[in-house]
Amino acid sequence: MNVPYRWLREYTDVDVEPKKFSHEMNMTGTETTGFSCAADTIKNVVVGLIEKIERHPNADKLVVCSVNVGKDDNIQIVTAAKNMKEGDLVPVALDGSVLASGKEIHAGELRGVMSCGMFCSVEELGLAVNDFPGSVADGLLILNNGACEFNAAPGDDICKALSLDDTVFVVDIVTNRPDCLSIIGVAREAACTFRKPFNVKKPTYKTGGGNIGDYLSVNVEDADLCTRYMARVVKDIKIAPSPLWLVEKLRDCGVRAINNIVDITNYVMLEYGQPMHAFDYECVGGGKITVRRAKDGEKMNTLDGQERILDADTLVIADASRPIAVAGVMGGENSEIKPETKTIVFESANFFAPSVRKTSKKLGLRTESSARFEKGLDPLLTEEALDRACELICMLGAGTVVDGTIDINNAPSQVRTVPFEYEWINRYLNITASKEEMTDILERLGMTVENDIITVPSFRSDIENKYDISEEIAKFYGYDRIEPLFFKADVKSGGYTAEQKFEIRLGEALRSAGLDEIMTYSFVSPKSFDKIRLPEDAPERNAMKIKNPLGEDTSIMRTSALPSMLEVLARNYSYRNPAAYLYEIATVYIKNADETKLPDEKKIICAGFYGDKGDFYTMKGIVESILSAMNTKECEFVPCADNPSYHPGRAAKIVADGRTIGVFGQIHPIAAKNYGINDEVYAAEIPFDELFESTAPEKTFTPLPKFPAVTRDLALICKDETSSGEIEKKIKALAGPCLEKIEIFDVYKGAQVAFGHKSIAYALVLRSEEKTLGESDIESIMTNIIDGLAKDGITLRR
Repeated sequence: MNVPYRWLREYTDVDVEPKKFSHEMNMTGTETTGFSCAADTIKNVVVGLIEKIERHPNADKLVVCSVNVGKDDNIQIVTAAKNMKEGDLVPVALDGSVLASGKEIHAGELRGVMSCGMFCSVEELGLAVNDFPGSVADGLLILNNGACEFNAAPGDDICKALSLDDTVFVVDIVTNRPDCLSIIGVAREAACTFRKPFNVKKPTYKTGGGNIGDYLSVNVEDADLCTRYMARVVKDIKIAPSPLWLVEKLRDCGVRAINNIVDITNYVMLEYGQPMHAFDYECVGGGKITVRRAKDGEKMNTLDGQERILDADTLVIADASRPIAVAGVMGGENSEIKPETKTIVFESANFFAPSVRKTSKKLGLRTESSARFEKGLDPLLTEEALDRACELICMLGAGTVVDGTIDINNAPSQVRTVPFEYEWINRYLNITASKEEMTDILERLGMTVENDIITVPSFRSDIENKYDISEEIAKFYGYDRIEPLFFKADVKSGGYTAEQKFEIRLGEALRSAGLDEIMTYSFVSPKSFDKIRLPEDAPERNAMKIKNPLGEDTSIMRTSALPSMLEVLARNYSYRNPAAYLYEIATVYIKNADETKLPDEKKIICAGFYGDKGDFYTMKGIVESILSAMNTKECEFVPCADNPSYHPGRAAKIVADGRTIGVFGQIHPIAAKNYGINDEVYAAEIPFDELFESTAPEKTFTPLPKFPAVTRDLALICKDETSSGEIEKKIKALAGPCLEKIEIFDVYKGAQVAFGHKSIAYALVLRSEEKTLGESDIESIMTNIIDGLAKDGITLRR
């Protein structure tokens, strides 16, 4: 099985050299037989922009192209290719380059005209047509062909642009470890091997109404051969090529991209180890699926175009009249996904391993699906995989998930446990590991240890007794540490500090808010202060100067993270990315009064975005989600008009316990223009230490309310200079303890509101912990709010 290193590291932060990774994984039982990287073969091939095409003066079938390869001057390429045009981005093999086949390319004359290199096709890069959407077999690889989003600039290394610089490991998985036939499974082993956190985000997706019962019914006739069968329906399907990132991951795993729907099922199989299938709903006769044994002599054509003659020992997926798939092996031609498909049925099932093995062998048809099913998969995996497939549907905009799931679960629910005999394990292995160390190993592998009882997770079907437990301990304790004589292990405790744990949680919160992390250099230009409109006497201008800078643009240590963020946003904007939502936990360097001492290093959380119709309230929502996730003390937002980098009417300070702990809002249009951005740009700056110190005590459990809530809308008229935060504060004070929640849902200025005033509408949620609020109670609260606000000149909108 191929395991791309970059994909694996999405679940665990393992960052070691491939050789060390391979060695350590072998030592802990995951046999890594080799690894490779396409970038080790391909040399000096870059992205080129064809700026001009002219006829060759001496040959009718050749053209002369002027190509921008990121250098001061364009280079000249002579080619016979016909499928390119001016403005195309193409791979360019420069003079002295090496292609995937090992062939070297040198400059030379073609019919009397110098050619400084060669354009490349997919084959010359070691790729196939399916490895890049929109590519062709008999022409150049056009990178910006419109079939997928491609982000690279002239001069960029082609290996990085096409993710060919990733290392791919070849892993052999033993028969009794089907959980490792997935990227997540190998990542779990890697996390335990290198003692790194292991994180798999729970898939989430949105449904679009409807009821699956109106579309589909499922009947499992042979429950002994089908442990679990789950199905969901997706409508409004849009068949299209998959995005490049998905195609690249499939390519690295040796799987051919077909279209977004089929690729999703293959992606989930590789990621989770759970085979899936997608049926064209229109081909499921009667809207009915039956899981049954085939009839003797029953025929069907599988997806490979072959006719299969079935017998009564073969489990099939059938509609109302015919088989549409061989269970656990391959789907049928009569229900495959086609370009005109509009509704699909996602199948995620668990089949009896010996049955799949026998069917596969009988039909002479071994597939990626059968190879996994025949080893015995975890029935609980079916739901996780189905959720992930639906999440990818939403991510790719490929369709709308219909409400409801069909789940026929015949799997036993018994939890497997094994006694934790740690003293026996020490004697058996001839080691002296502590109970805590063994517990840590087992918990990293997904087991739980409580009261000397080990609860085995459902995906570890290979663990049945104390001998299996001792094998796991030996692998991760280290075979090389086991001596022929007893010895005392020098076990040292470790872990993260409170600040480090806080930073990890903070990163998760920022990514959950939809931001992508960036890492920028700490060296900046003095001109950055002018770009963000800092006054001449601003303390931030007193920066540490570097004695031997590479140039003026990297001559000082930054005192603000904002210029770095704006530089990256500007670069994305210049590449015509429609939107960019970014964050960085950046280090700034504050000059010490004593110049003989090193500067104070402080961390700043800096977030920024443009595009996707984001506005001030989008950034406010991001800030609020981060403050909530980090359990920050109650904060208020105060208008900020004195920060020269921000728009004076669209910025706010974050205040907690009377202290300002950050600022956010729209970047001043002049500052944005200084960076070449002709769009609204929003940013937030929060000092890490200030946020950490403002963390509230640990959250306590709040029981579910006993009494119903009541909602009321309140539309108010106030002066333009009155902030929403002030009004919210007043409403909370006037409403008392019955106000559970308050949200703005509308801000209006127009003909129906007096000049110099605005209308703000709030949604109030009222609830009492002691009783159901009656109409008189609600009226009393609302009257108190309205009368109290009126004293401050804030009136009810009529």
